[in-house]
Amino acid sequence: MKNQKVQKNRPRILGIFFVLMIIVFISTLTKIQLIDKDKYARSTIKSYDIVVDAARGEIYDRIGKPLVTNRQGNSLVFNAIYFPEEQSKRNEIILSLIKLFESNNQEYNDTLPIMLNGDGTYSYVGNKEKDIEWLKSEEMLNLNDYATAENCMTALVERYSLKDYSKADAIKIASVCAEMRRIGFSKTRVYTFASDVPTDLVAIVKENGSFYQGVENSVVPYREYTDGSIAPHILGRAGNISREVYLAKQEELKKALTQAEEEKATEDEIATIKRNQYTLTDTIGNSGLEYSMESYLRGTRGLKRVSIDSEGTITENFIVEPKQGAVIISTLDADLQKVAQEALKRRVDSLNVKTLLPYVGAAVVVMNVNTGEVLAAATYPSYDNSTWKENYDIWAANPNAPFMNRAFVSTYEPGSTFKPCVAIAALEEKTITSSFTWNCNGYYPYLDHVFTCAHKKAHGVNNVTGALNDSCNCFFFETGRLLGIEKMNQWSTAFGFGQKTGVEVAESTGVLAGIQYRESQGGTWHPGDTIQAAIGQSDNQFTLLQLCNSCAIIANGGTRYIPHVVKAIMTDDFSKTILEKKPEVAVELDISQHTLNLVRKGMYLVGTEGFCAKAFANLPVVAAAKTGTSEVKKIIGGKLIEGNNGFLISYAPYENPEIAIAIVVETADTGSLTASVAADIYKYYFSEKDIETIQQYSQLLS
Repeated sequence: MKNQKVQKNRPRILGIFFVLMIIVFISTLTKIQLIDKDKYARSTIKSYDIVVDAARGEIYDRIGKPLVTNRQGNSLVFNAIYFPEEQSKRNEIILSLIKLFESNNQEYNDTLPIMLNGDGTYSYVGNKEKDIEWLKSEEMLNLNDYATAENCMTALVERYSLKDYSKADAIKIASVCAEMRRIGFSKTRVYTFASDVPTDLVAIVKENGSFYQGVENSVVPYREYTDGSIAPHILGRAGNISREVYLAKQEELKKALTQAEEEKATEDEIATIKRNQYTLTDTIGNSGLEYSMESYLRGTRGLKRVSIDSEGTITENFIVEPKQGAVIISTLDADLQKVAQEALKRRVDSLNVKTLLPYVGAAVVVMNVNTGEVLAAATYPSYDNSTWKENYDIWAANPNAPFMNRAFVSTYEPGSTFKPCVAIAALEEKTITSSFTWNCNGYYPYLDHVFTCAHKKAHGVNNVTGALNDSCNCFFFETGRLLGIEKMNQWSTAFGFGQKTGVEVAESTGVLAGIQYRESQGGTWHPGDTIQAAIGQSDNQFTLLQLCNSCAIIANGGTRYIPHVVKAIMTDDFSKTILEKKPEVAVELDISQHTLNLVRKGMYLVGTEGFCAKAFANLPVVAAAKTGTSEVKKIIGGKLIEGNNGFLISYAPYENPEIAIAIVVETADTGSLTASVAADIYKYYFSEKDIETIQQYSQLLS
C-alpha cells in the first residue's frame, strides 16, 4: 500500500523538482544578465601593459642657465592593439602615410639598407654593413651571406605581399615593415613611423582615423638647446642607439639579471630591471656629457595598463609612473664659453686673411686653478647642435674636422709651454740653481749636431727667469742635458703629461717622450732626443687640457686637481642633490716656494714685458704667461699644410691666481698671436662679468 502511494506521487515530485530547477536557472540567468552584468562584462576585459619612456634629464651651466632641455613634440606611432593584422590593410595605411609625408616634404623613418636605382635595379646602401647583415640573418630573411640586394627585395616583396605595387612603392613599404619587425612591434611595443611631426599632419591623420587604424599621435620630449653653438663638444649629443651598442647593453642586462637573482631580488625589482632595458628604438647619449652621464640622464621608464572591455571602452592607468632623468649642473660658465668661442673665431679669421690658409683651427680651455673646474672649453671650427640634421653632411665633409674636440682630444707637440715644467724639475732636483746661467749665441752644438735657438736668435747670458721670458732654447737644451730624461719624466708625469686627466668626457692620453715610449714604437732613444724633449719637442704630444692643468699647478702652488666638467647632479625637480663634486686632488707636488717664485717671475715677465705685453697691456689684472711654438705638417684636403702651431698658457691674477688658460691656434706662426684670445677672456672674466647677478646653482635647491 505504501509502495503504491510512493509510486503514485513520483511524477508529482519529479515535476516539482524540474520546476524548481527551471526557477533556479531563470533566476541565475536574470542575475547574470541584469544584476551582475557589469561584473561579467568586466571579466571579458583585455589588458595590455605598455612601457612608457621617461624624459631625459636636463643640463645646466654652473649658475643655473639651461643649456640642454626638453620640449614637447609629436610622434606618429603604430599601436598594435588597433593596427590591422592583415598585411594588405597594413600596406594601404603605410603607403598612404608615406605619400602624405612626401607631399608635405616631411621625413619618416626609412632605414632599409637597400635603394632603388634609376635603371630599376636594387643595390645596397653604403656604410650599412650591420643593417645588411641583419636583413640577411635568420632572424629576418634567412638568406645566404652572398645574397644580393635583388635577392633581399624579392624576399621582402614575397613576405609582405607587395607584388601588386610598383618597385618605388614596394621598397618604401618594405622599409617600414622590416623596421617594425626589427624593433619587435607588438601589443606592448609601439613602432614610431615619424618623429617631430608637424601639428597639421597629425590633424590630418586624426581626421581620417577610421582609415588610419592604430596610427596614433604620441606627445614625447625632444632635446632642445638654448644655444646649440655653446660647447657642443662638451655637452655632446643623444641619438638613436646603434645595433652594436644595443647588443652590448643586452649583455649588460644579462649580467644585471644574474646578479639580481644571486642577491635574491624581488619580482618587482627584476621587473624594473627588465622594463628599463635598452631597446632598438631607444635614444642614448653618444658623445660628451650626454654619453658619460647617460645613467643619470636617462631616467626610469613607467608602465601603463591599457584595458578594453567587451563594449570597446578603453581605460588607461599608470601602474608605474615614468621618472625624468636627473639634472646635470656643469662647471661651464655659458657666457664665458661664448666669449671664448667668439675670441677664437676672431683670431682664426684674422690669421686666415693674413696667411691665406683655409684650414686653421684653434682651441682654448679655461680652468679654476683652485678646484680643477673647467669654466670653458672651446673648439674652432665647431658646429651647432640645434641644426644638426640640416647641416650634418656639410660638417662631416669639412676637411678641418669641426666635430673634433681640439681642447680635450687633439694632441699637440707643446713647444715652449713645456719649459716651465722642465725648469721646476731642474730647480727641484738641484740640477740648476737661481744663479745658473747660460750664454746663448743662437746655437747649441751637441755631439755631432748643432741645434738652433728660437728664430736663431742669440739671447746672451740668461738665468732661468730670463730664459723663460726669452724662451731661450739653448738654455733649456743645456738644462735638459744636465737633468736627464728620467728625472725630466718623473716631474712631467707628476704634472700629468702623457696621461688622461680624469675629466668626465672623452679625452686623449697623449704621449710623454722618453725611452719607454720610443722603444714601444720599435725605435731607439738617442741623447739628442733628451735635449729636444726639454723644449717640448721630440715625441711629446699633449692635450690642451693637460697644458691648462699644468699651468694651474704652477698658479696654485703645486696641487694637481682632477679636472671636471660636472659640478653637481640633482633630481629633476631640484629638490635633492644626488652628487656634488668637490675638488679632487690627483697629486700634491712638493715644490719649494723659491722654485715657484723663479718660474712665476719668468711667466710674469712674458705677460708684462715679453711676448704678451702688447696684448695684455690694458687688462684689469696682471697676468702671467708662457708662449710656445711647434712646427706642424699635415695633409688636409689632399694638400700639405706646413706652419707653426702657436700655444699659450697663462694664469691671472698674478698675485692671487683664480683662473688658468691654455690656447692653441694651428698654423698661427707664433704663440704670441694667441694672446689676444686670452686677453678677451680676462677682460670679460675680471671686469665685464656681472658677479652680483649670478645665481649660484645651490639656490636651485630653494
